Amino acid sequence: MQILTGLTVAVMGGDAREVTLVEYLAEVGATVKTYGLPVKGPNIVTCPEPEECLIGVQALILPVPGVNEQMELSSAYLKVKPIINEELLSLLPAGTPVLVGVARKPLRELLEKHALDFVELMQLDEVAILNAIPSAEGAVQMAMERMPITIHGAKAMVLGFGRTGQTLAQLLENMYAHTTVVARDSAQLARAYAMGLKVLHFQELIDYLRDVDVIFNTIPAPVINGEILQRLPSATLIIDLASAPGGTDFGKARELGIEAVLAPGLPGKVAPKTAGMILSRVVPGILLQKMGH
Repeated sequence: MQILTGLTVAVMGGDAREVTLVEYLAEVGATVKTYGLPVKGPNIVTCPEPEECLIGVQALILPVPGVNEQMELSSAYLKVKPIINEELLSLLPAGTPVLVGVARKPLRELLEKHALDFVELMQLDEVAILNAIPSAEGAVQMAMERMPITIHGAKAMVLGFGRTGQTLAQLLENMYAHTTVVARDSAQLARAYAMGLKVLHFQELIDYLRDVDVIFNTIPAPVINGEILQRLPSATLIIDLASAPGGTDFGKARELGIEAVLAPGLPGKVAPKTAGMILSRVVPGILLQKMGH
């Protein structure tokens, strides 16, 4: 257990993941100033205004989704979302560590402008690999709720074989789905083949769409286009796990009567406590490293 005694950290916005993280940071000795989170306890200070939250802190933790394109803070508990702007961030001295799950371009530019030392947690292997577990379980849960057949015996395709794709394909195979991995990268295809999975190169995909029950997409690029959708049976279910806007032509899918669901950020929805514990494993070490401890 890493001890954070003497450290004052701000945690602004978020959901049940950040609640779990705040409780853990306070438990290991940090003073945690919070805004927009329903959490109380020793070492936890609730701030009525975002500005108050940032005064006198040595680090800032923003929610996993960060902010939207309008720079509104992601929050499950605030009706009115505060704007993360220059005025607010100017309260932090240059070099202050800012931890955020995903930094969209407007936020990244603002953090760089103020010379803040930001870390994108979802880019770290340790976080992303562990997050792949609730992502995969949540994706399978969604498919089970929507399909009239069992996962056992279903014909499933997993598009992409990165961290989430690998965990998802293994889970489906272990549930006795007929699982095919589709990727462009020859090393990924070789790894999938070595794991005993059926594999297809993307160039071959168009010829293997007549007999598929469910497609899970993990690729954040437009890969399930009109040409592919037109070849799918209308009963095919698509679960798109890529970050918004996903990799599916959802308009075309609706037009063809194919159910396609955009489902990014599943860890925070299906297993928020686990996702919060994953953050709790990683964040203290980053804070100590940034503080030179």
